[in-house]
Amino acid sequence: MSVISVADIENANGALVISARDILTPLAADRAKELNVRIERSSSVKVSPTSAIPLVPTTLAARPTPAAPPSAKPGSIQPGALSGSLYRRGAPVPPQMRVQGQPVTATRDDRPRAAVIGAGHVGAMTALRLAETSLFSCVTLVDIVPGLAAGLALDMWHSAGLRGFTTRIEGSTDLAALEGASYVVMTAGRPRQPGMSRTDLTGVNAEIVGGVADGIRRYAPRAVVVVVTNPLEEMTHLMAKRTGFPASRVIGMAGVLDSARFCSLIALEGVAKPQDVDAIALGSHGAEMVIPLSLATANGRPLEELIAKDRLAAIVERARDSGAEVVKLLQKGSAYFSPAESAASMLAAMVKGSSPVIAACVQSGGAYGVVNTRVGLPVRLDANGVKEIVTLSLRSVEQAALVEAAKSIAKRISELG
Repeated sequence: MSVISVADIENANGALVISARDILTPLAADRAKELNVRIERSSSVKVSPTSAIPLVPTTLAARPTPAAPPSAKPGSIQPGALSGSLYRRGAPVPPQMRVQGQPVTATRDDRPRAAVIGAGHVGAMTALRLAETSLFSCVTLVDIVPGLAAGLALDMWHSAGLRGFTTRIEGSTDLAALEGASYVVMTAGRPRQPGMSRTDLTGVNAEIVGGVADGIRRYAPRAVVVVVTNPLEEMTHLMAKRTGFPASRVIGMAGVLDSARFCSLIALEGVAKPQDVDAIALGSHGAEMVIPLSLATANGRPLEELIAKDRLAAIVERARDSGAEVVKLLQKGSAYFSPAESAASMLAAMVKGSSPVIAACVQSGGAYGVVNTRVGLPVRLDANGVKEIVTLSLRSVEQAALVEAAKSIAKRISELG
């Protein structure tokens, strides 16, 4: 007697002859249907892949189960017991295969779990980018619209074989799905429309962020939260207050995005590739953005030596307004490719346990002599969120601009209540 496996089916050439006592597993039968492999018993009785094939031949099933020898340990599998390979994944496990006091589970996956709140363009793209890193065991996408997150998650998972990633993607309408998440990305909220400023969004998005923060506190109390929802500084502050999480575990995303925008705009000048431009955007995700040109380089050379002063100033201004520029061009909706990539890169850096110096919206704690508020500063990340605020040498005018940005942000946060 032999057990006919999926491999046997796949190695067959259109037909497979098996003996009367051979066992054809359900998985092998399913594979035979897919490949149109004809199964024939040696008794010349043809077995159609579409017919029901008994898991165990009647003559074998009728045999009494032999008593376990006195030396047998409780729960151990004895000779003659049924093999787990005969059962479909997820089917009930035969009693003789169960290990006492311990459930039978799949191979353990020690990679962390991530969750993304909001299945709009930014959220969906963030979930996909996170999955494509294969750094996570699972990425859960959550949205209140019935079926939206689940449908997008399934569609993304269908591309796993094509893109070569191993992270599972799931979708849900319930914040309880956050349970077990080590990292949460908050993208839910109303996007900007043409003519709207980020502060116009404060009221409606504060209500959304507040409700989600309560869910995160309940279901993912140890998670690091990356906030993408605008207005960025105010929503990051609100997330921290409502969750009660330490300052190091609530981070605003915008600095990575603004830095990337500036570097890509510099590359349009023909002086370097975007990845060869080194610059950092501090302050706010908006009008008070501060890009210290004293630190900006291309292939190691100062940008101020490569690009005229007035031209550099124009590029800085365009970087500040890049979000609004995209909104105006789209007419409906806002940027999502670069914001999603920025958020995903932050989580990837945390999972890897270290990061280069990046800009992020964090609690200043008096760093750089600014008021204690949420503001974009240079930081390093690790698995637990913000590892440290990094001190960079700024010109006096750059330092003054950063202080003024922090004051403006603190005022807006105080008005949030």
